[in-house]
Amino acid sequence: MNSAEIRRRFLAFFEKRGHAVIPSASLVTPDEKGVTNATLFNTAGMQPLVPYLLGKEHPAGKRLVDVQKCLRTVDLDDVGDKTHATFFEMLGNWSLGDYFKQEAINWSYEFLTDKNEGLGLDPARLYVTVFEGDSVAPRDAEAAGIWREIFKKNRVDAGGDTTQGEAGRIFYMPAKNNWWEAGENGPCGPDTEMFYDVSNKFGGKALTHAEYVKADEDRDVIEVWNDVFMQYEKKDGRIVGKLPKPSVDTGAGLERLTMTMQGVDNIYDTDLFKPVMGLIHDSAKNFDLRSARIIADHLRSSVFLIADGVIPSNTDRGYILRRLIRRAIFKMKVLMLDQSVGSEIISQYSEQYQATYRLDKSLIDKIFREEEEKFLKTLVDGRKEFDKGTDAFTLFSSYGFPLELTVELAKEKGIEVDIKGFNEKFKAHQDLSRAGAEQKFKGGLADHNDPMVLRYHTATHLLNQALTDVLGDGVGQKGSNITAERLRFDFSHGTKMTDDEKKRVEDIVNAKIAAAIPMNHIVMPREEADKTGSRHAFNEKYGEQISIYFIGNDLATAYSKEFCGGPHVTNTSDLAGPEGKWKFKIQKEEAVSAGVRRIKAVLQ
Repeated sequence: MNSAEIRRRFLAFFEKRGHAVIPSASLVTPDEKGVTNATLFNTAGMQPLVPYLLGKEHPAGKRLVDVQKCLRTVDLDDVGDKTHATFFEMLGNWSLGDYFKQEAINWSYEFLTDKNEGLGLDPARLYVTVFEGDSVAPRDAEAAGIWREIFKKNRVDAGGDTTQGEAGRIFYMPAKNNWWEAGENGPCGPDTEMFYDVSNKFGGKALTHAEYVKADEDRDVIEVWNDVFMQYEKKDGRIVGKLPKPSVDTGAGLERLTMTMQGVDNIYDTDLFKPVMGLIHDSAKNFDLRSARIIADHLRSSVFLIADGVIPSNTDRGYILRRLIRRAIFKMKVLMLDQSVGSEIISQYSEQYQATYRLDKSLIDKIFREEEEKFLKTLVDGRKEFDKGTDAFTLFSSYGFPLELTVELAKEKGIEVDIKGFNEKFKAHQDLSRAGAEQKFKGGLADHNDPMVLRYHTATHLLNQALTDVLGDGVGQKGSNITAERLRFDFSHGTKMTDDEKKRVEDIVNAKIAAAIPMNHIVMPREEADKTGSRHAFNEKYGEQISIYFIGNDLATAYSKEFCGGPHVTNTSDLAGPEGKWKFKIQKEEAVSAGVRRIKAVLQ
């Protein structure tokens, strides 16, 4: 069964059962003001539907089915193995406060096993997991009971109680396996996952818990379906209660399902990738399988990103696209592919998906080739610097020269690259051009994933500027330390602050919080960054590309602008807390050393 037929059958199956077919949302997420954990792209099938899972009425009704385009780059280094991809399609059917576990689980089983309407998988090769329960939520005995009934009805040996060491087909697993959530905020709940014995190693027999875990680790069984039961709501990382109308998020990755249906052990041997993989193989003068897979994956993602309006740049979404294209081009050089092959791959994907998605082949190819020309020039400039003896990290940070290429060139000359030294410099300095969701800020932050840490980081920027407003231009940042409980800020100033000065600083910061000003971000060359008037530590070494965070609608008129790696909240109003009642308060102002003062402050 080819991938197009799997898509068609899935939509038809659930449409017949009262689900409205809705189109895929764009890969690009809307830019929402005041949303702390907003992502650059839709990374899961449920992401565009979060408002409706939380109770908002969907214009198409309470039962929906779709095939959603998704993009994830958190596993970028794993791309090239058997299953990881950056772009993928999620098949999903949805109940918005309508049906729940009984119907969802039964239909999942039916679609997976029915030979006429579904995929016709062998029921005896299915194994399932359910949530074992913890301090947050109880064990999902209901889902386990439904599965036992289904197996019994279809004469599949469900076995015994796997929690008691008996062999069975239903396994209780912890939250890391069977609990789903989109992030710090939104709907969440237990899930049940279906695994298929792709190896047919077990011949349909029941397994003990230990045998199942090993089979999963060895990839003898592969997850093919997941039913998420949205019963709870999270705010700022904590469950705040049950949803008034429990919903269901059910679905599977098309790539993995296609792999299972076509009897291959990796996604690149499916019809989704095979034509492009064949083109690369036949064109390469120096074929390498992993590099070929990276090219096939990255260019497919690039096609869909460009189709959804993203263009290569040094910031946010554009940076992700640029990185994908340039990594693919570099791998093409490793395989000694002609420059024309990139356009051939773009054309192949554009035609392959044309029947399912609208793709402007000429526009996509034009943008790809423009970026290719820019990168090839970068490679020429970087090669000149390499020949001068410039070290690997400077080549990477200043010239955009990939470490892999430096290693390749060094091998030709019998030189060994100091990989450990490169990694140490990379960690200490950061790649400041790596913007957006993937960027991690270290200096002074305890945990960049904690929403309170993000709030205090932005509050520190406001404080820095407010101190200058009150005390004068002699104020300069000397250090900071930020935790989820408070901020600590060291600055140059010769005398103790008066109570009136502290009050004026507090008032300024609170006024900016109340004004709900957006926090924006841009990356630009060092020469341009220096002209913006952005605050930065003059004794700090910066690279050629500078990351600037500014509080305002534009850089020219921004209230605060600083050289900074991020991350931050997206709007100052987020500092007022979930209910909008928090205020910025200075708890202590004291001397640290001659000419250096320290402020400790909180949001409460």
